[in-house]
Amino acid sequence: MKRINIQTKKGNRRGTTVRSMAGIVRLLSLVIFLLMAPGFTLGASPYYEGKTLTIVVGYKPGGGYDRYARLMAKFLPKHLPGSPTVIVQNMPGANSIIGANHIYSVAKPDGLTIGTFNNALTTAQLTKVEGVKFDLTKFAWIGSVASDAVILAIRSDLPYKTVDDMRKAKEIVIGTTGPGSSTHDFPSILREFTGLNLKLVSGYSSSADVMLAIERKEVDGRAGSLDSIRPFIDRGLVRPMIRSRISDPTIEKLPVDEELTKDPKGKAIMAVNAAPTRIYRPYVAPPGTPAEVMKILRNAFASATKDKEFLAEAKKSKMSIDFTPAEEALKVVREVLNQPPELAREIGKYIKFGD
Repeated sequence: MKRINIQTKKGNRRGTTVRSMAGIVRLLSLVIFLLMAPGFTLGASPYYEGKTLTIVVGYKPGGGYDRYARLMAKFLPKHLPGSPTVIVQNMPGANSIIGANHIYSVAKPDGLTIGTFNNALTTAQLTKVEGVKFDLTKFAWIGSVASDAVILAIRSDLPYKTVDDMRKAKEIVIGTTGPGSSTHDFPSILREFTGLNLKLVSGYSSSADVMLAIERKEVDGRAGSLDSIRPFIDRGLVRPMIRSRISDPTIEKLPVDEELTKDPKGKAIMAVNAAPTRIYRPYVAPPGTPAEVMKILRNAFASATKDKEFLAEAKKSKMSIDFTPAEEALKVVREVLNQPPELAREIGKYIKFGD
């Protein structure tokens, strides 16, 4: 009996030792994992320390996407571990398709290059626009820093006060940056389905250039995000006339584009065209960017967009901030891309992309 007791006692000691060793191995594995994880600061430098983060903007300097990117570049270092240098690289062309292709296929997935592009690239992918070499669902999404309404605004010195007044006009000249942008597609669809006699003059390299054309009275108005046009509304240069279904308290009483047509096809196209404005200022990283790095970037964006100094500067610049997390932004993208093929073909007739 004693021998049995001794053997049992030794067996218990051996089992306890084995379990302890297994626990130590697991603990060491966890420590090694943490030490290797980007952003871990105990015993290792933060991932972004001494590095440069580049934000690729699919447009030239001066427009809305550029303004938002430069605001983010100013405040992101404060919210990224290691306080890296953050710079903006403008890569204009094809209404930001060139920039999106670069982020998707050329930029390294190391968290040192992120980008922002036209939210309507969802429609470009849906309608299989030539030149699209990306899949929006495969980007590593950071989120969107703002949603925004799209409006049509005309010069305040013109005599048109209502949509009915506009319908009586012989011609209203609208400046645009080209097919595939809200400056072009919104008035293009209005012209097709509401009976407004809008003449679209495209080719301006940025929305800022369109506003200069309005100042010079080369054109009568423009479409685009409320945020980008609001400073000129406040100045009295232009007056808002029509909005998309995404609204804002300051334009709540404006007629909605979908209300101005009885054509079911027109209403459907307008609804799909409005959906991406919920993620009006999207930010992504290249596909395959490590999950640990994406967590750092997402946390930094979420934190920056709650920063009191950031919000104060955004307000001063008349820029709305409404952060949409990655999973919700991706949900909007999938909602647009999941349209029936027949509707996608119809949308492709009226929403086109180009330089």
